[in-house]
Amino acid sequence: MSNLFINATKQLENAAKLLNLNKSVLEILKNPKRILEVSIPVEMDSGEVKVFKGYRSQYNDALGPFKGGIRFHPKVNLSEVKALSAWMTWKCAVIGLPLGGGKGGIIVNPKELSNKEIEKLSRGYVCALKDFIGPEKDIPAPDVYTTPQIMAWMMDEFSKIKGYNVPGVVTGKPVEIGGAQGRNFSTAQGGIYVLEKAVKKLKMDSKKTTVAIQGFGNAGSFMAKILSALGYNVVAVSDSKGGVKLSRKFIKSKVHKVKSRKLRCLDIKNVIKFKKETGSVIGFPGTETITNEQLLELDVDILVPAALENVITEHNAGQIKAKLIIELANGPVTPQADVKLEKKKIVIAPDILANAGGVIVSYFEWVQNLQNYYWTEKENIEKLKTIIERSFDEVWAKKECLNISMRLAAYAVAVERVAKAEELRRGI
Repeated sequence: MSNLFINATKQLENAAKLLNLNKSVLEILKNPKRILEVSIPVEMDSGEVKVFKGYRSQYNDALGPFKGGIRFHPKVNLSEVKALSAWMTWKCAVIGLPLGGGKGGIIVNPKELSNKEIEKLSRGYVCALKDFIGPEKDIPAPDVYTTPQIMAWMMDEFSKIKGYNVPGVVTGKPVEIGGAQGRNFSTAQGGIYVLEKAVKKLKMDSKKTTVAIQGFGNAGSFMAKILSALGYNVVAVSDSKGGVKLSRKFIKSKVHKVKSRKLRCLDIKNVIKFKKETGSVIGFPGTETITNEQLLELDVDILVPAALENVITEHNAGQIKAKLIIELANGPVTPQADVKLEKKKIVIAPDILANAGGVIVSYFEWVQNLQNYYWTEKENIEKLKTIIERSFDEVWAKKECLNISMRLAAYAVAVERVAKAEELRRGI
């Protein structure tokens, strides 16, 4: 696997070259402001004590407090956390939020822990970082294998340490204790707004458009559900165990033609139900089993990588057939793959724009926690739409003006904003 932070740095350098960025500012932007590594002892249910390693990368706070998720995953590493914190910096900047970028993680397979052990681990992480997080410093949020319940434990632990209630220390909490209405599907909803804008620019017809989604977790499943409701033909989905695509035999079935107006798509509501009952999408009636790798290379109009990083590389980029890629995951396309895809004239809506819906509504949650006044789901989603669509237009205008890719345009917008903030604060 390529070094994610090297990829992130390369993307920054490409934007810096385009902007003719001040070298001193570039050096500042190439390095995280602070890296924290902590050891978290947890008494397991067996009575033994196990020590887990955790990280927090606080990349840049020129525009505001650090903001970014925490993931519980066995493959968490320093390069990954640094890269994700850099991407969060540019993500907040490109959509115009007064926040910086951070990211955290613990090396653990949460599937091997009991609920009580996960609670102890979550509280231990907060205890280890108590002097470096808070509403005015760094506001963590959920990420891979972390949940609203975990955020509730973290908020509760920080509040106990402080001696008073501090709901704004984390976002992504349950609504009952200060979470934002609509947060659970906000990443997908933001991706939908980006996709719809791109589809109009490319003059695609949603009713004739086929979509494949790699990753059927929270973001991917909501994306599939919303796209299906809008009339798009979602023909393939996958999860960590593998994927499925609509069977050719099923498409030609007379029964299928009678029962559904959507002659070429999966019944997403039933796919979601099937996964909840069986633990995977594999085996869903009327489908053929495929691998995650095969899904990426399907002959579809739109491809949505919604799982992990580095899934489209220089080795498989030549086999990508989609006209449009919506990066719902963080860093799914490597810089080397970017070059090949650009030559094929494949449009990529970059992660720092396409999956920004989650951090936008997280920002709303933080604002509401600070003022102790809460908005409705409708208000949150309307504000999300305004921000995402405005940001898309700014990026697209930069793309068209300079005849560059959407990714480079998004980075140019974001890096220019952070660089200007650094220059003003430091007097460079």
